[in-house]
Amino acid sequence: MNGEFDGEKQRRALTAAEQALRALGNGDAAKARSRAARAAELDQIGTYASFVDSLAPLADQIEAGEAISDAGWDHLANSLGMGPLSGLIDELRG
Repeated sequence: MNGEFDGEKQRRALTAAEQALRALGNGDAAKARSRAARAAELDQIGTYASFVDSLAPLADQIEAGEAISDAGWDHLANSLGMGPLSGLIDELRG
């Protein structure tokens, strides 16, 4: 696309981010990490620039057999800011 914005690619980034969050909520740390990396890779506007780093400690908690704390969910939500994933994070935190 020669540096032009590709709306479809950005939508795929959003979908990958949503899949990462759902995997996190389902306790699948490996899938959460891979989908977060994919979201960051596809992202063209910086929405998911810190997503991988913000998600990593929560995936570590899951791998250690721990529940994700409210503080962990809050940090992840803050890293993504207000947007289409805010409601999903609220839903997943239960």
